[in-house]
Amino acid sequence: MSTPGMPLIDPRPSGLTIGTYDTYREAQRAVDYLSDEKFPVEHTTIVGNNLRQVEKITGRLTWARALTAGLASGAWFGLFVGLLLGLFTNGNFLAALLTGVVLGAFFGVVFGGLGYAQSAGRRDFTSRTAVVATTYDVLCDFKFAEEARNHLAKLALKGEVTPRLPDYQAQPPVQQPVQQQAQPPQD
Repeated sequence: MSTPGMPLIDPRPSGLTIGTYDTYREAQRAVDYLSDEKFPVEHTTIVGNNLRQVEKITGRLTWARALTAGLASGAWFGLFVGLLLGLFTNGNFLAALLTGVVLGAFFGVVFGGLGYAQSAGRRDFTSRTAVVATTYDVLCDFKFAEEARNHLAKLALKGEVTPRLPDYQAQPPVQQPVQQQAQPPQD
């Protein structure tokens, strides 16, 4: 959860990977466990890797469906407007409410039909879109990484969430600078 008034986060996350998870829920559970163990979680970051946009098709869009959706959304908006009118006028509350619902439903059907007609069959389906990651890394500041890994190992022993630890063997070894000894001058 974000906190209002806080500065924006640095888009370049830093720290050591203390666990890799298949779902956001697992990564979130790991950080929640760290919090339960009184670990300073402000030093952790959840990073989604390999982001993908997924569009789940939920059905065909027909005239009936377009008009029904327009009717429903218009009726809800009309209910809201009718409620406001009923509260702030001296007239009949129920009449204002019903008028708002009926007019909202009418205009919802009209605009739903116009929107569908303008699409001219180019998008005859309904869908939901989400951005998902293939894996989620939990990063921790260097200073706290070992302690965090120890806590997450306890969580894995409980069998609740088991991270895929980073494969350090797959990474090339860090090259240390070679120190050359001074050569005696040759004659």
